Amino acid sequence: YVASLVTVKSVDGGRTWRSLRGAPGGDDYQNIWINPNDSNTFVLVSDQGAVVTVNGGRTWSSWYNQPTAQLYHVSATADEPYRVCSGQQESGSVCIASRGGDGTIGYRDWRPVGVIEYGYVAPDPRDPDIVYGAGRNHVSRYRWSTGQVQDVTPIPVRGSYRVERTQPILFSPVRPDILYYAANVLFESRTGGKSWRIISPDLAHPSPGLPRSIGALGSRDPRSAGQRGAIYALAPSYRSASTIWAGTDDGKIWVTRDGGKHWADVTPAALTGWSKVTQLDTSRTDDSTVYASVSRFRVDDLAPYIYRTHDGGKTWSLIVGGLPPGPVDAVRADPVRKGLLYASTENGVWVSFDDGGRWQSLQLNLPRTSVRDIIVHGDDLVVATHGRGFWILDDISPLRQAAASMQDTLFRPAPARRVPRSNYPDTPVPPDEPWAENPPTGAIIDYYLARAASGPVTLEIADARGQVVRRYSSSDPPELTDDELAVQLIPVYWVRPRRRLATGAGMHRWVWDLRRERPLADSYEYPINAAPHATPRVPEGPRVMPGRYTVRLAVGGKTLTAPLEVRMDARSKVPRAVLARQNQLEQDLADALTRSSDALLQARSTSEQLARLAARRGALAGRIAAVARTVEAVMSGSEEKKPASGRERPPTLSSLNGDLMTLYRMVEVDAPPTEAQLAAAKRAQGELTALVRSWNAIRAGELARLNAAFQAAGLPVVRPELRPAVRQSSGAEE
Repeated sequence: YVASLVTVKSVDGGRTWRSLRGAPGGDDYQNIWINPNDSNTFVLVSDQGAVVTVNGGRTWSSWYNQPTAQLYHVSATADEPYRVCSGQQESGSVCIASRGGDGTIGYRDWRPVGVIEYGYVAPDPRDPDIVYGAGRNHVSRYRWSTGQVQDVTPIPVRGSYRVERTQPILFSPVRPDILYYAANVLFESRTGGKSWRIISPDLAHPSPGLPRSIGALGSRDPRSAGQRGAIYALAPSYRSASTIWAGTDDGKIWVTRDGGKHWADVTPAALTGWSKVTQLDTSRTDDSTVYASVSRFRVDDLAPYIYRTHDGGKTWSLIVGGLPPGPVDAVRADPVRKGLLYASTENGVWVSFDDGGRWQSLQLNLPRTSVRDIIVHGDDLVVATHGRGFWILDDISPLRQAAASMQDTLFRPAPARRVPRSNYPDTPVPPDEPWAENPPTGAIIDYYLARAASGPVTLEIADARGQVVRRYSSSDPPELTDDELAVQLIPVYWVRPRRRLATGAGMHRWVWDLRRERPLADSYEYPINAAPHATPRVPEGPRVMPGRYTVRLAVGGKTLTAPLEVRMDARSKVPRAVLARQNQLEQDLADALTRSSDALLQARSTSEQLARLAARRGALAGRIAAVARTVEAVMSGSEEKKPASGRERPPTLSSLNGDLMTLYRMVEVDAPPTEAQLAAAKRAQGELTALVRSWNAIRAGELARLNAAFQAAGLPVVRPELRPAVRQSSGAEE
């Protein structure tokens, strides 16, 4: 067997070969393992992942069930939810949603966007339909609406231009109509790639020399010590369209302050030839502050290198304290907190709170792998790994507020979007298909406890009027006991894990789902639009309106507060007045569902208790049976009083409860309620008033008199407030 661009097999010592697996252009297989006990079973590994055959190569498993994408860079679109994009080794490019609409991020949420496998991706900030990409001398222009790709490179024939495999392409943060593409010179386009102009001289090192690692081999090519580099890193200023920083793959850093008319060599003195400037990033607030990450891997130098200048490149400082040996692939400055930096290396992600003075690990649950690029997008930290796909650290607000020494702290949450948990209307995609976890649905609330709390910790969210809309406590009982979960008859891998407000020392994260307290229900079940490990029981509470709220954390006898803004789903165009009417109906139906369920549960509990008492067959058996029939009639209807054929049955507590549940689920959408829904809700409210009145009359009349007789006979009385037995549920079915 030979694993190469195509995997081949010979059974005659190499005289003839037969293809086993591959594709036009090559899949680039790297290795093969053959089962020593069964030669029909073997494993192939490639840039895309691993595949297995158990029948000698006639059929294979898929590599799409593995998060093994080898990504080079990362960018993000301006959409909400945003897409994350990159070129990927041997698999084309990818743009994938940061939040999937079906409860998870699945196969429906990504697609290639026409960029060369090594390339940068640059979504057009003015037109969400267009995505640019670059690698080598290719510049692609992709349209989401048509799926077509046009090559708009300024150098369709490379000629004397020099390029790397992965060439920067990006828009000016100040002038979103200006697009830059880098080769050994810098190109600028203001026409979306239709025309280009060169705005720099050759910025590569004029004489990088030969690295010592080449040894005597350099003498075989007299041209090897000449100019051969290209621009590898590019950083347009966030403050001035005229300022652009460029770094090369052979050890040069340049800056222009006049849009490319004049360039100054501001390379740090310590930076020698063959040093690759892997990334540049400029400060959002200071046009003279720039950070540069450098790799000297090609010259057998495995030390980390990050340089910083605060004076426009006149002087540089090496800022690598705390970093382990190994090349640094990217450095980024936080756009909000000055001096907060992030770095990615060949084995992880690092953070500095003091402008690079000291670095510490930000690894958390990120796999130990090569992290080629890193960006800050809004309140998220996004990384591109070379072998484990994209990863996102949701909401870095705490990093922006953290201090060296803190007392108990409630961090100010980032604005929360009111987005649905899942829009999927039917049986969910099985969890054995490829999927990734969605970001938390709701407001992310972070708090820090300097020491373990000695008593309960409570968290309250109040609206602008000061009314508490949700309350949590560390002493809250679990939503379901193990016994109650066991009778749900659905695999536990669908169920959202139990949550409890933490009381221990350290950092803690809680997610408020932007809902009020859940209504009381006859039974709770798991919805059909389930997501693995993230499915809540329904009904959930009514959603809150977009607006301003206050978070209150009570711990150790003190209360900490922080403001919170809830924003509308950016994709929704419903006017606020219409949304307010819909939200009021949602709350009214939740309240009605609670009243209906309370009466129904009381009636069912009463029925169960009467059934147990009737089994004693005492002198009160007749009266017990009579009251039981009365309770059954208001609860579920009387078999003796069936309506005539074709006529509607009169409402009961049970039927009305089901109607209210249906209506409540139906109106939980960002749209004005229909006339039919409003009419049905009004009718249900009237029926509820009458039925609750009937039930209260039974409690105060027949049941009260029967309880008096029980007391006189020394028997236990019926207590309607006791909850009936838990009913078995297999989840909602449509």
